[in-house]
Amino acid sequence: MGGEKMVACMLSLTLMRSVYGQHMPEEPCSVQILVPGLKGEAGEKGEKGAVGRPGRLGPSGEPGLPGVKGQKGSPGHYGKMGPSGLKGLKGDMGDPGPKGPNGEPGVPCECAPLRKMIGEMDIQVAQLTSELKFIKNAVAGIKETDSKVYLLVKEEKRSRDAEVFCQGRGGHLAMPKDEASNRAIAGYVTEAGLSRVYIGINDLEREGHFVYVERSPMTTFSKWREGEPNNAYDDEDCVEMVSSGEWIDVACHLTMYFVCEFDKDTV
Repeated sequence: MGGEKMVACMLSLTLMRSVYGQHMPEEPCSVQILVPGLKGEAGEKGEKGAVGRPGRLGPSGEPGLPGVKGQKGSPGHYGKMGPSGLKGLKGDMGDPGPKGPNGEPGVPCECAPLRKMIGEMDIQVAQLTSELKFIKNAVAGIKETDSKVYLLVKEEKRSRDAEVFCQGRGGHLAMPKDEASNRAIAGYVTEAGLSRVYIGINDLEREGHFVYVERSPMTTFSKWREGEPNNAYDDEDCVEMVSSGEWIDVACHLTMYFVCEFDKDTV
């Protein structure tokens, strides 16, 4: 160990003389250079450091496999009850009942001509009653344009029954095909103090494809209110006109007043 110190001392003096010149005093070497000792034992593990900054976002992975279809959920709440449906078709005739007892013998007479006359009179009375009712329902008078006559019927009917009523008198439910006729019908409704009436338009044959009741297409004119037709409840296949002249699709089973239309050359 002493030899190592001596060698180190001589190296140090030689280095100093080269730096400060040759005039260094010849003194015993007193400079000691410590040589590193043996490697010590490993120290205890230090505390965990702070979390480092997040690294860069890696590339997207491959799409995963489709998941397994889940189980069917429980039934939801019942929805609101819808409107009543249309009246069903007439059912088949039932079986004939048992034969009743014989009646009392009648008084002999020549009644055939009399019965025929009474039958004809009953038919005439029924026709007159119907026409009288028709006139009473038309208390609001009539409206005319250059080619049409409009009649407001103040009797609440379903759309189909209203059309049958108008056809029975040689016309149809009113079919406004231009602004002038639409304005005339709307004015008629307003003057009568009404807010809505059936007119002759529907999409009964094909949903969303509205046509006039005599099956002609609607190609040049319409007057739908904003947001209409909307087929609410999937049950609005007929059309009403409100007093402003706008059209709204409605359910055909509703009952309301209506306007009939007749060609002037047939009235």
